[in-house]
Formats: sequence, structure tokens, C-alpha cells
Amino acid sequence: MSLLIKNGTVVNAERSWTADVLCEGGKIIAIENRLSSSDADTVLDARHCFVMPGGIDPHTHMQLPFMGTVASDDFFTGTAAAIAGGTTMIIDFVIPSPGERLLDAYHKWRAWAEKSCCDYSFHVAVTWWDESVYADMGTLVQDWGVNSFKHFMAYKGAIMADDGVLVQSFPRSLELGALPTVHAENGELVDYLQKLLRKKGITGPEGHPQSRPPKVEGEAAQRVIQIAGILGVPLYLVHNSAIDSVSAIAQARQRGQRVFGECLTQHLLIDESVYYDKDWRRAAAHVMSPPFRPKVHQEALWDALAGGVLQTTATDHCCFCSEQKEMGHTDFTKIPNGTAGVEDRMAVLWHHGVNTGRLTATDFVALTSTNAAKIFNIYPRKGAVQIGADADLVVWDPKRKKVISAETQHQQVDFNVFEGMEVEGSPLYTVSNGRLVYDDGKVLAQAGTGRYVSRPPFPPYLVAQQRYNDRHPPQKVQRAAATIGWEG
Repeated sequence: MSLLIKNGTVVNAERSWTADVLCEGGKIIAIENRLSSSDADTVLDARHCFVMPGGIDPHTHMQLPFMGTVASDDFFTGTAAAIAGGTTMIIDFVIPSPGERLLDAYHKWRAWAEKSCCDYSFHVAVTWWDESVYADMGTLVQDWGVNSFKHFMAYKGAIMADDGVLVQSFPRSLELGALPTVHAENGELVDYLQKLLRKKGITGPEGHPQSRPPKVEGEAAQRVIQIAGILGVPLYLVHNSAIDSVSAIAQARQRGQRVFGECLTQHLLIDESVYYDKDWRRAAAHVMSPPFRPKVHQEALWDALAGGVLQTTATDHCCFCSEQKEMGHTDFTKIPNGTAGVEDRMAVLWHHGVNTGRLTATDFVALTSTNAAKIFNIYPRKGAVQIGADADLVVWDPKRKKVISAETQHQQVDFNVFEGMEVEGSPLYTVSNGRLVYDDGKVLAQAGTGRYVSRPPFPPYLVAQQRYNDRHPPQKVQRAAATIGWEG
């Protein structure tokens, strides 16, 4: 089956131009002006629209067992919602329980994900350490196409990886050509502050941001960046929400350290006032980690996206319905952490980024697709409109308006953090593997049509890190070590 997109403006991260795009066998096979419609089984008219690489959301949690319940979007409903929003690939997370073999958890998640209707891949979390973890990391990279390992510095007593785990896992990742990713919050401080607030009688959702202030994120980001720098390991920090962590990344990159940063669209637009809503359900619906911040942090995030300090946008999509959130009605620490967003990420970023002049259309493509493809080593198979790339495309109508609402969304949750927001700019068509899967408001994709994407390791990092180490002689490393108490 072949599919032709005519009369559109192709937009990549580097440039834009007028061309038709012909797809066949799941690949882009031609990009030219005035291609003949007779060459295609399906023809889409992209007049007055942009033809862009489908979005890649590098941070989702479909069907996640967490905090005593399971996220309400499974791999079919969650990827269907992604397609409706113009996203054609997700990178989800395998999260082993402490003591669970990484390979066992990986195969469990792979089985769950077989119902996906867009392409998917996995980061695998390192939540504990022994020789089996060391061995499984090697098998996952070499045999199963995993090139990133997640580390939670938060969630003490559950999945938190302490510094001892980090200093074992990071060098192992480096030697395998895998990228360590990190949720940076000081779990010890969060645990202490949670207990302190409960002793003071604070049990509602307002306790959530109070127990996780920006400095808790900033301290963890600075510490893990220092650890990675000492070990000569590249690093990817997820869901940066505060000036403190953004500043730590900016300083590291300025001195030549290979640190990448991600931002969630939710953190760009929602502030911590939501946790003080008198309606407990509304307040609890916004509980996620890191929490929403005071408004001053939002402009810093926008500047970091525009200036290249942060390279990707994601959602941390992890839905829990009101009934599930009620688990923490008398104790904010028991409210399941997570919000939705995979359906709205691209439209919200376009409206508040491109339409306001903060971002260009090429910036948008880089931040929603291309940079993630490059960082996780699947470019140009993904993240580009070019011959030979996967035919994962979105035909974007910049004038198309919609009002975001839980009543009309495809996400399987009874709340939307962007409820009532009118956005201008959204998908007209979404194409996955050369098939039309979203057509002017209708999801056409079927369960099981998504493919697992194997991601190869990164040999060039070994050379890059050696060059970084050559520029940072031992006396500088010793000074860095002293800042976190690692003298000698």
C-alpha cells in the first residue's frame, strides 16, 4: 500500500520547503514537487498545512503498576491517544521491583505492549544492584535494543536508587554504550519533609509541593551531574521543572559535560496554585512528581527550550482516575503520582510556543521529535522527513482550533490538566508506518499495529567522554569530588 501527501510544506528540524511526500512499505520513498496522485493508493491533501515527523514522546508510563494501583491508560488506549495528538512513537519505562530481575520485568512489559497501535521502545530502570543487574544490563543492550537505563533518586523505600547504585550502574552503562537517565529529586529530603508535614497535620494535596520544593530537585540534579562528570558518563535528566535543575544543566553544558535535559509541557503552563484548590479532587488530580512550581519557573523553562539547554519535551503520561486518587484522601503521600498529557503535548506546545513567537516551527519539530530520536539513537529512522526514514508523519493544520476537554479526549482518565484550554494548531492527519491512523478527528489505528523499536548502543560516547576527560585533568576532578564529599 502506498500513501501520498500532496501540497504541504515539509518541516524538519533544520529547514522547511514545499514538497509532496510519497510513502510505501512503511518508508518514505520520495519527496518531490508535483508527484502524481496515480502513484498512490491513498492521497492526503496537506494544502495550507505542515508535513512534519511524527512526535516522539520519550517519557510515558502506560499500564504502570504504581503506589498500589495501575495507571488507567493501557498500551492500546494510551498509544491511540498519542496518535490523536500527532505522536507516532513513545518510549515507555520498564520498572522492576527491588529484587526483580531486569530481564523478567522487561519481558513482562513487552507482553503488555503488544497491543500498542504506534511504535514504542523502553528505558529500563535500575532500582537495585547485584551481579544479576550487571549481567541483565548487558543482555538488554546487546540482545534487546535497550540503550538507556533509568534511575529514580526519589521514592525512598520503593524504587529509589541511592548513590551506591548510581556509581555501579553509570560505568556499566558507559561500557555498554547506554545512556543513564535520571529522575532528580533528593529522596531522603522528600521522605523527611513528608513526615514533618504530616506531624504538623498537613494531609491534603498542598503537602505535595511543600514536601518537594525546587531545591530538592536542584540538589539532586547538581549531585548526579557531579557524579556523572567524575565518572565520565553522559547523562539525561528527565522532567526538569525548576530553575535550580535547569541552571545545573546549563552550567554543566557550558563546561563541556554531556548532559541532556527534558521538560514536560505541563510544567510550562501550570503552577503550584492548583494544589490549593478547595475542591480536593481537582487538587489531587494534579499530583505528580516533580510537582507544579511557582510561575517564576515557567519562563526559565521556556528560555531553556528556546536556548538549547533543554532538548526534548515529554509528558510523563501516567493516568490515574479520581477514584484512584482517592487512595490518598487522608494522606497526600498516598495519592498516586501522575497526570495525562500524551494527547495534548504537541498542540499545547505549538499554541503556547510557536504561536507566541517563543519557538519556530523548526524548533517545534526538534523539541517534539528530532532531538529525542538523536539522543536515543534512532535518527534518521525516526525524527525526520527524508527518503528512507520510517513513514511516521503528522499533517499539521496551524489554524485548526480545538478546546481541550476530558469529555472529548481519547486518554482514559476523567480529568485533564489543560481542561478548557483553546489551542490553535493540531493534527489533521497522522500517519504511522505509512498507514493513515488518524483522520480529521477519528482514530483509525488498531491494537497490535505498533512495532517495537530496537535502539542500538552509542560507541561514539566512549570517544567523546575521553575527550571530555582530557580537558578536565585530575586536579579538576578532585575539586569536583570534594564538593560532594568524595575527597581521596
